[in-house]
Amino acid sequence: MRLRGELIARDTALALAREERAALEAALPGLPRRVALARRVDSLMEKVHALMGELRAHTRPEARVVVGRLHRKAVLCVGNEVAEIRAAQKMVERAGGEFVLQPVSDEHDLDALEASLAAADLVICQTGCIGHDAYWRVQDHCRRTGKQCVLVDAAQRAEVETLTAEGRAGSR
Repeated sequence: MRLRGELIARDTALALAREERAALEAALPGLPRRVALARRVDSLMEKVHALMGELRAHTRPEARVVVGRLHRKAVLCVGNEVAEIRAAQKMVERAGGEFVLQPVSDEHDLDALEASLAAADLVICQTGCIGHDAYWRVQDHCRRTGKQCVLVDAAQRAEVETLTAEGRAGSR
């Protein structure tokens, strides 16, 4: 009798937990998709970190080949953190590419942004440094044109991620 009571109590607790979970999922539409996307992002970040580790060993021949793929390419950096982007600029210019910085501080800069995006071969977007309008314009332009867009939240990582992204784009 006591075991039967414990079983009923356990089943009741389980049913309440399921109801609570269903209520939470109903309150957050798209939660399963968000969870799947978060897992995918984690997986991709691991791959990016592995590739960054390989590129840091710049004495390796394969890293020199990736840098060589920037030759005569226009690399646009959209953001306002000019001081922190110098390392990426040096890397792109050392590889023979053209580095273009597009600061976006207000809505009047968006026309200039469109022109710069059209001329670029590769785009680095400093997500923490620009407004929502500029961010979405960059994303939309890159999707429509098929240009490689590298999103960075800190400009220091741009040089490695640019090379990583260009290496993937060049291998297509």
